[in-house]
Amino acid sequence: MEAKQNQTKDEFIFRSKLPDIYIPSHLPLHSYCFENISQFADRPCLINGATGESYTYTEVELISRKVAAGLDKIGIQQGDVIMLLLQNSPEFVFAFFGASFRGAMSTTANPFYKPAEIEKQAKASKAKLIITQSCYVDKVKDFATHNNVKIMCTDAKNDDSAPLPDGCLHFSELTSADENDIPAVKINPKDVVALPYSSGTTGLPKGVMLTHKGLVTSVAQQVDGENPNLYFSSDDVILCLLPLFHIYSLNSVLLCGVRVGATILIMQKYEINLLLELVQKYKVTIAPFAPPLVLDVAKSPVVDKYDLSSIRMIMSGGAPMGKELEDTVRAKLPNATLGQGYGMTEAGPVLSMCLAFAKEPFTVKSGACGTCVRNAEMKIVDPETNLSLPRNQKGEICIRGDQIMKGYLNDPEATKNTIDEDGWLHTGDIGYIDDDDEIFIVDRLKELIKYKGFQVAPAELEAMLVSHPCISDAAVVPMKDEVAGEVPVAFVVTSNGSKISEDDIKKYISSQVIYYKKIHKVFFVNAIPKAPSGKILRKDLRARLAAEIACN
Repeated sequence: MEAKQNQTKDEFIFRSKLPDIYIPSHLPLHSYCFENISQFADRPCLINGATGESYTYTEVELISRKVAAGLDKIGIQQGDVIMLLLQNSPEFVFAFFGASFRGAMSTTANPFYKPAEIEKQAKASKAKLIITQSCYVDKVKDFATHNNVKIMCTDAKNDDSAPLPDGCLHFSELTSADENDIPAVKINPKDVVALPYSSGTTGLPKGVMLTHKGLVTSVAQQVDGENPNLYFSSDDVILCLLPLFHIYSLNSVLLCGVRVGATILIMQKYEINLLLELVQKYKVTIAPFAPPLVLDVAKSPVVDKYDLSSIRMIMSGGAPMGKELEDTVRAKLPNATLGQGYGMTEAGPVLSMCLAFAKEPFTVKSGACGTCVRNAEMKIVDPETNLSLPRNQKGEICIRGDQIMKGYLNDPEATKNTIDEDGWLHTGDIGYIDDDDEIFIVDRLKELIKYKGFQVAPAELEAMLVSHPCISDAAVVPMKDEVAGEVPVAFVVTSNGSKISEDDIKKYISSQVIYYKKIHKVFFVNAIPKAPSGKILRKDLRARLAAEIACN
């Protein structure tokens, strides 16, 4: 079937090559994900790679309902927010689905964040409960005490061998509840179920409101229909190594995997030998990676010692992957179909996906980020005129459909700047659609820095820099890096007479932020270039950075 390009109101609108499908977007997310559970009730749903412990679909659904009843018991009401400050684990899954059954929202955060970063998100989202591991309790204890927030641990045993930290609840208080005690909850499809944080196209991290309807739509766009764009089945074993606190893994691994009845193999932390052992042991068929992981697998000499022939699909997302890397992986794993997807938290998150992953695959081009997902519309607009552009012309990628976010939490202005009055979400990415409806990303309008797929907001680092008494002004831009993709570098104007050094500045920032937000280089300048409006002219700084690199 040919992709449709309609021209209405002088607009060029692109759609999927796949036909639209019926999407049961009236269902709450948990009901949709477990809708076909009778077909695979006794099949393994989750395997904990660290322990070998396995949970069937019946067990996962039951434990999730117990968690919902337990949340109610400790005072979590419909519409409340819980924070999942967890690495990948079965408890993450039980808590997320349990919150959905309760009609509550989950905001997900990286447990490696510094205390100040966690506090900002917990405060902004008004989290009532933080579910975490005992080793992270010290990061949130002061905040929780002063804000009447409960802390719950998933790993302590509350005995002499692993004592529960003072004042904390244990996750068993949720899992031991009676599932029949869940209060009757009427969930509106427009109710928010997930609240990840993203910097969007500009500014500080903001709560992205993803609804039941939006996530159901996004999952269906990928794995539903007679010829699903992302062909997962109940025979698949899907590697869950990418962090579940990131929307790519939460959506395209966990939710998509559960919807089709696949087995999800959970890995908590990355180590190449352990990864390869687990792939071989459990005969992993689907390997969702980010480009740095793909690079590691492609270049590691130990790969040849393991049987990885079970892998039939390598999905790459989170950051663009170049043709050279694709070709290297194809040579190493010839049985695997390799392709990319393109997403953005605010878009729910998937905008496009490689059609080589479909049940009836299409031929695709190296370097392409797939084609527009079904049941959605895409257009390319001129950033200056906002007029839509035909094929092969570069402009800002925009998408419209039921899967996009409801908006930013308590930030109508930022929402208005991202979703226009016609419902188009403006991504801030520059790309084009070719004659075969494949999407290529060539540049970024937005300020966001992508370190191994993780978001770094320049505004957040700039605010920290200018709060230093020896710094009068600062700007942060991305610098290309072979391993990470991009790293943050700072241009700094020092206060009169200040002797602050590059190392001083790096240490000052690293003490406040997670590792991927650290400043990698500091350039001292007389002034930060700005427009009359006061907006930082980042293009000028990027040009200066390129010149500095060329000179060295």
